[in-house]
Amino acid sequence: MFKTFPAALRAALIGLAVLTIGGHALAQQQPSAAAIATAKKIIELKGGDNIFGPIIPGVIEQGKAMFEQQNPALGKDLATVAAKLRTEFQPKLADLDDHVARIYASHFTEQELTDILKFYSTPLGKKMINEEPKAFADGINYAREWSSKLSDEVITRMRAEMKKMGHDI
Repeated sequence: MFKTFPAALRAALIGLAVLTIGGHALAQQQPSAAAIATAKKIIELKGGDNIFGPIIPGVIEQGKAMFEQQNPALGKDLATVAAKLRTEFQPKLADLDDHVARIYASHFTEQELTDILKFYSTPLGKKMINEEPKAFADGINYAREWSSKLSDEVITRMRAEMKKMGHDI
């Protein structure tokens, strides 16, 4: 199911998952303005611009590609419209940032957010910000390889078991 999401949305979802790794707290009903502001700082430190920034251009490029596939002769005009829409829709990113910060702040108390921000400002916190996405990507790659090997093993065993039952598949 996840593979059917547009690439920009997948990147954002992965980014949101990476942002929230590290523990869970009791959710607050309505985070304070200070909690939201602190959450925004944490998201910024963790590279939120890199995570969410590509969404608008990605959605616009998908729309452009869809129309261009239907009529390749419109490519130049679609490129012009796409450039205009990127500029026009870029301010909408602030709305996404605000909502993501509110969501993030709803998972932690204001004090926890302050402590998290302090941690991410330390040398170890900065290292975690830099290394966590790499470790996560390495883990995903390993899981992909591991599941491929498991799939081969399952297919082999399934064939063997079905052969025992008189089915040659």
